[in-house]
Amino acid sequence: MIMRFDSFNNGQRPLLFAITSAVLFIAQIAPAEEELGAMWGTAEAEYSYYQLVDIPIPPEVPMRPGSFEILPDGRLAVGTRRGDVYFISGAFETPPTPEYHLFASGQDEIFGLAWKDGSLTITQFGEVTKLTDTDGDGAADRFDTLTNNWGYAEGHEFAFGSKHDPDGNIWVALGLSGSYESHNLFRGWAVKVTPDGRMIPVCSGLRSPAGVAANAEGAMFCIESQGPWNGSCSLKHLKPGGFLGHPASYNWYPFVDGLEAPALEPNSNSRLQVEKKRVKELVPPAVLFPYIKMGRSISGFRLNQTEGKFGPFDDQFFFGDYTLSLIMRATTEQINGVWQGACYPFREGLATGIMNVEFTPKGQLIAGGFTTNRQWPVRGESPFAIQRLDWTGKTPFELQEINIRPDGFLLTFTLPVDPVVAANPETYALTTYTHVFSAGYGSPEVDHTNPTVTRAEVSDDGISVRLTVNGIQESHIHDFDLTKMQSRTHLPLLHTKAYYTVNEIPSAAVGK
Repeated sequence: MIMRFDSFNNGQRPLLFAITSAVLFIAQIAPAEEELGAMWGTAEAEYSYYQLVDIPIPPEVPMRPGSFEILPDGRLAVGTRRGDVYFISGAFETPPTPEYHLFASGQDEIFGLAWKDGSLTITQFGEVTKLTDTDGDGAADRFDTLTNNWGYAEGHEFAFGSKHDPDGNIWVALGLSGSYESHNLFRGWAVKVTPDGRMIPVCSGLRSPAGVAANAEGAMFCIESQGPWNGSCSLKHLKPGGFLGHPASYNWYPFVDGLEAPALEPNSNSRLQVEKKRVKELVPPAVLFPYIKMGRSISGFRLNQTEGKFGPFDDQFFFGDYTLSLIMRATTEQINGVWQGACYPFREGLATGIMNVEFTPKGQLIAGGFTTNRQWPVRGESPFAIQRLDWTGKTPFELQEINIRPDGFLLTFTLPVDPVVAANPETYALTTYTHVFSAGYGSPEVDHTNPTVTRAEVSDDGISVRLTVNGIQESHIHDFDLTKMQSRTHLPLLHTKAYYTVNEIPSAAVGK
């Protein structure tokens, strides 16, 4: 291994590591398999389509990745848990030849990076900060606080930030105090921070959110963890003026001009379909991720806009999961003015707890994170890692997307299906369930039903199948098991499960 160290001058000069060989990570003992539950068992098959590539990290770099950004010059920016920002060149090459350049330090838990107009905006524990290199020496020398207009006092009060929206705003999701209560200003809220530093509260009711990003239509979402008032992890629409489910943050409405607290609080031990009719401001989760089956501590996510460079999944969200060390994807659609959609397995077997992901200009997916000493279990054994998912160019046979229809669903696949198998209604096993909407921690799956697929119509090109379904259930997860499905060339599906959350059923005038 050859390294080059550029000395610091009063702490201002950057540090550069040129790496020519792989770095070995110090392994930790993984949690017992039974603690984390059975996984999909598809890692070996996934490798044929999406290969994992390690981005070497030198031992001297205290790398605990929390956020990523692509710089205009093609380098990868990494914000870390301990508050450093590194710029990495060579991370997208095959094989990777990374050089690490320290751009800034002295910040705190950077869980959001966004570049605009020559500056890097970071979302960190206590504020949104704009970092600028004014003298061109490669290190930030100007640190402008855009806003610190929220309260914080203890380690669960994380702040996760978005990229800039079209108006230049950064959206920030603020976790509760101790993950259960809201003792400090705007804990449990989503806010947006304008380019001139104004902080605008957007919506209340979050518990322990993580990543924040916009879908293809520009609607902003955050990912939420399982816990009180959250039966499972979920993707939530940050609807202005909305209430997202956890009432602990009601106490900060008096600090918001022009926005009144909901007249009612949700009842515990109820159901979402009941409470969203009682509490008119309640915004149901757009996508529910069945616990363990599809994530346990879902983290940062990004929209795939690689225009086919990452395979057949454009305009879909890709998520990391901290505990289970895997990547999932999700699709969204708006029905009757309400967002909903589906989640799908994608890639397991990553090296550590995934905190965030980012797409590269070459259409690769960067994923990285770390483990902690806070007794949060992680399947991946490495204490920290940056990895890259590279599409091999081979298209997997997958369920690409589910869309709801007035009397069923439209299933779209990545390859043509076997027309005989796909036209048989018995090919499709479908169950539904929901969760108890409760102040208690999490929820089992409850209120199971078994809808019946009565008809399956295959499109002429074999890419889609229109299902007629008797028994669609509002506010339920619709659990699809497609084990029997085959492609036209008799391939099995790479992943046979998918989960669609029905918040609204479209009218007969919508879709065909």
